[in-house]
Amino acid sequence: MTGTGGSTAYAAGPLLLGVRHHGPGSARAVRAALDAARPAAVLIEGPPEADALIPLAADPGLRPPVALLAHAVDEPGRSAFWPFAEFSPEWVAIRWAVEQGVPARFIDLPATHTLAWEQGTRESGADPQSGTDPDSGHDSAPGHGAEVRVDPLAVLAETAGYDDPERWWEDVVEHRGPGARDPFAPFAAVAEAMGALRERYGAGGHSRDLVREAHMRLRLRDARKEFGDAVAVVCGAWHVPALHAKTTVTADRALLRGLPKVKTDLTWVPWTHRRLARAGGYGAGIDSPGWYGHLFRAPDRPVERWLTRVAGLLREEDRIVSSAHVIEAVRLAETLAALRGRPLPGLGETTDAVRAVLCEGSDVPLALVHDRLVVGDVLGEVPEAAPAVPLQRDLARQQRSLRLKPEAPERELELDLRGETDAGRSRLLHRLRLLGVGWGEPGRSRGSTGTFRETWRLRWEPELSVRVAEAGVWGTTVQAAARAKAEADAVAARALAEVTALAEQCLLAGLPDALPVVMRVLADRAALDTDVGHLAQALPALVRSLRYGDVRGTDTGALAEVAAGLAERIFVGLPPACAALDTDAAEEMRGHVDAVHTAVGLLTESLAGVPAGNDGDTAGASAAAAGEGDRASAGEPGAGSGRLARRTGGDGGDVRPSAEGGGSGQDSGRGEHGKPHEQERGGGLRGRWRDVLRVLSLRDTAPGVIRGRAVRLLLDDGALSAEEAARLMGLALSPGTPPAAAAAWVEGFAGGGGGLLLVHDERLLALLDTWLTGVPADAFTDVLPLLRRTFAAYEPGVRRSLGELVRRGPGDRTGEAAAQGAAIPGFATEPDTGRADAVLPVLRLLLGLDAHHDRTPGPAHTPPPGARQRTAYGTTPAATREATHETAPASPHDDCLTGVGT
Repeated sequence: MTGTGGSTAYAAGPLLLGVRHHGPGSARAVRAALDAARPAAVLIEGPPEADALIPLAADPGLRPPVALLAHAVDEPGRSAFWPFAEFSPEWVAIRWAVEQGVPARFIDLPATHTLAWEQGTRESGADPQSGTDPDSGHDSAPGHGAEVRVDPLAVLAETAGYDDPERWWEDVVEHRGPGARDPFAPFAAVAEAMGALRERYGAGGHSRDLVREAHMRLRLRDARKEFGDAVAVVCGAWHVPALHAKTTVTADRALLRGLPKVKTDLTWVPWTHRRLARAGGYGAGIDSPGWYGHLFRAPDRPVERWLTRVAGLLREEDRIVSSAHVIEAVRLAETLAALRGRPLPGLGETTDAVRAVLCEGSDVPLALVHDRLVVGDVLGEVPEAAPAVPLQRDLARQQRSLRLKPEAPERELELDLRGETDAGRSRLLHRLRLLGVGWGEPGRSRGSTGTFRETWRLRWEPELSVRVAEAGVWGTTVQAAARAKAEADAVAARALAEVTALAEQCLLAGLPDALPVVMRVLADRAALDTDVGHLAQALPALVRSLRYGDVRGTDTGALAEVAAGLAERIFVGLPPACAALDTDAAEEMRGHVDAVHTAVGLLTESLAGVPAGNDGDTAGASAAAAGEGDRASAGEPGAGSGRLARRTGGDGGDVRPSAEGGGSGQDSGRGEHGKPHEQERGGGLRGRWRDVLRVLSLRDTAPGVIRGRAVRLLLDDGALSAEEAARLMGLALSPGTPPAAAAAWVEGFAGGGGGLLLVHDERLLALLDTWLTGVPADAFTDVLPLLRRTFAAYEPGVRRSLGELVRRGPGDRTGEAAAQGAAIPGFATEPDTGRADAVLPVLRLLLGLDAHHDRTPGPAHTPPPGARQRTAYGTTPAATREATHETAPASPHDDCLTGVGT
């Protein structure tokens, strides 16, 4: 019968069970004591506002680790957590009360005071973490740094001759288990020890505890009036002497008078073992929650069971671990425990045994064991019946419909946006990022660079529940809240780049309703901002946004207009902005030039109607081919009759041979609505950008790193002949140029992947080699850091090839040197067409051409003898490109093949 068990349990009044928070030994002892005492009511350390949430512990859907979340109604970011693990004594007490049908109540200081008190602490400049940490059990007082703070376990451990409080607690409590004959004896011993400490140290520097304990005594008096002395109290052992103390109601109420208040809401939220292992913030400071959980669950032989789990984990990682390893590890752990005078092997002994036997002395697999088992990635669950803000409920509904379950371990998620489910997942994750809920972080896709693929790294952290509650002020659904937040952020944004980034986020998140406000702000800011650096920072994000229209079905016409206007303003202001820059400013401006160059290429394709997003190779293909078309139509040298000039019309672009001087490469006429084709605008932008680069390459007042970069970009685009690039390089590296300025020019020209250019154009390498060998000894140490930074960025294979070329002498093609160079693979005087043709089957397989077309060769077009196609590294026989098209003349992948060739 409840309340009558245990003849000695209530001899001295209510049963006070002093515990260590999150201690498995304490949890087992609490269960044994409650079974023996059979109290009529159970009082637990925790916020009283959560009493209504205790019945949810009976729901199978509430699985620890979980936490009570309290947050201010008007300011959800002001919050606190009270975590519970399966091995927490408080959780065991809650579960026992629910199973036995016994009333359970929380008796700690209400959260309405706790949150207000912590806010006052922050505003006063004190460290909020020096105050009560409700989830750790290491209670303290804010703003009393001058007081001596006492760790009761450390004092007791030192008294017993231990230098480690954790080790002492394990030996005395965790490894001993509940009293075999008297289940109340361990609690009596702990209470006696804590009483001696309180007599010696008083509050021990934890002055806030005096207020908390006053409230606990008031709640205990109320329970005794209702249930008599048959009441069990589960609280931190430090508070037991204070609850035994004889005080008056008036004195306790006086301590509580005048406390600040704030309106709060409470609910259950999932928690993780990894969060329990953190000492700061809302962490409990438990070093080994996974180990503690194992000790609590293991019915017997905990060491053998633990080492068996470790062996299973290592086997999953393909490490050889046999049963003999496990047996030997158990023996070693027990031997170490005996030598160290411990009743049972603890985590230290088992870890030493795992390192020596199972890991063969290596700390690498041991780190895996610590991460996966000692700490663990366990994530709790909360039932739908738990209170939640409307935004949280909508998020949970979308998580279920999209089959996107929150998980504690970090995992990688690959999305194909052409599928409805993956597109919905992408929109949800981007909307949450807009709301500040960082559940997922976008990463780089390994399989494709196209915009129809996304890669995310997901990990659900407990704090995200607070972020969701905070975001609830913006709306009741994720979509509505993200739209309202985007509009507010656009109005409040200070920098133009922030607005363009926000426009990109709106497109990624599928928020077309928010775009009008964002675009209006963007147009206003763009019109007023005159800083070229700001405009250059804003353009890339804006142009990237244009690429998402095809995949996400979003109208990007307004974005294209603004992007084109920004590009024109950058063209006008960039040359003057590049004058008189110091080294750091020149490096920053070079980054802007690179970003604008990439953006102009994408913008040109978008305005020309070329799909820029469905395959990553398409952008490079059309950029290179458009350059050929410009050169051919302008009659520049090097645009020979055998070249292929790209002409992109409204149908997505076709490839037609264009003889030198024959045709302008422009579509005649107008579109169906009488407007000029967007291709003409795109081609004009590219041409004007090249004019800007030509100006920069020849302007003496521009830093060398920018002049060199401009030459490199023009050369890569095919807008500058190799002969002209060599001439400009010769001028920049002439004896009259200071070595530091010449080295900066080299860094701009050869940096960022320029190694292949030097490998395949030995004239440029010879110029660089001649200049470098002629640098005076006193100036060489000054230019060495620049050159080292440039060449260190090259791939090992590129550096090896450059070294081989320099060893035999770049440009030396006569006599024995030429014969020796020709014998080196990859350095013949002419392209090896056989090696080039061998790549074609792999290309067809990668691009899926064989899956859509018959493999039987059709009549191949025979190109004119000697006709070649220009590439970034020289020339390739035109027959090679024709061969890639002979089986699929109308394939939509033609652009992909061109991109590979160019």
